[in-house]
Amino acid sequence: MQTILVTGGAGFIGSCYVQRHFEAEDAHIVTLDKLTYAGHQESLPEEVAGRHKFVRGDIGDQTLTSELLAQWKPTAIVNFAAESHVDRSIDGPAEFVNTNVVGTCSLLETALAYYKTLSSAEQQKFRFLHVSTDEVFGSLGETGKFLETTPYAPNSPYSASKAASDMFVRAYGHTYGLPVLITNCSNNYGPRQYPEKLIPLVLMNALEGKPLPIYGDGLNIRDWLFVEDHCAAIDAVLERGRLGETYNVGGDSERDNLTVVHTICDLVDELVGPEKPCRELITFVRDRPGHDRRYAIDATKLKTELGWKPTVTFEEGLRRTVLWYLENMEWVSAVSAGKYGRERIGLGV
Repeated sequence: MQTILVTGGAGFIGSCYVQRHFEAEDAHIVTLDKLTYAGHQESLPEEVAGRHKFVRGDIGDQTLTSELLAQWKPTAIVNFAAESHVDRSIDGPAEFVNTNVVGTCSLLETALAYYKTLSSAEQQKFRFLHVSTDEVFGSLGETGKFLETTPYAPNSPYSASKAASDMFVRAYGHTYGLPVLITNCSNNYGPRQYPEKLIPLVLMNALEGKPLPIYGDGLNIRDWLFVEDHCAAIDAVLERGRLGETYNVGGDSERDNLTVVHTICDLVDELVGPEKPCRELITFVRDRPGHDRRYAIDATKLKTELGWKPTVTFEEGLRRTVLWYLENMEWVSAVSAGKYGRERIGLGV
């Protein structure tokens, strides 16, 4: 059974990835996570010998990561560890540089040192997969989609930090021969997403009868990707991707923010039956500074080379997401207590 070191594995996408392998019993997973406000051990499966081990720590701690690599001898590192919220990056960009750039570079250093200790056969199997975002490409007009060859043009401190981390991963592959892979995904949604992001924030507010804030005119467009489809794509790239390559991962589900909120409202009305229609709670608020207008992913390379495609439609995925939150409100309470009151952040003033 292979061993995978999953960094940032207690976060939203990382915990889905860990759960996926834990349930399949096809790999021993070592989860490394600093447990910042958005990382929660409650999102992870229990520790089971030979299947899952959780370690609290920072990817920037080279002593710790070196010890983990020497002890567990993973065949792959999947790096989810990142500060990921655009609004928070507007208020405090330095932490995004520290984690996303310096932390990733530190992890690459220890990965390279570990890689050099492996036998030739072990080196042939080893992979370092870095999980990134479509936001590194900047903003699109009304037409077109991001390709793997689209020039980087990040517009927020968050996307700038992720762009820099991507470039370091690429450089370690080209300069030092580290077997690297990069994925750039569109907007993820699904169970266990921290309620600072649009879908869980709107859902939680709707359930409590609070205003549903929509930035600007609500017509900013994102390509929505169900988190389980994303994790399946990561595995496809890890197993069959060409070394040194980047693969875009998209959900083929472009929706503007207002449409997303309307859909959540309709599901809450149907499943919960509040006193008044949820759409009446919609409130348009001051836009995010530098808000990118549209993202859209062309995942043709991933589909044609590796045979992956999204399997969950936006409507099905959003229904599954809303039902999960309704059935797991104790998780929401546990991860939010004393950390985040769903207040507005990221105004840059």
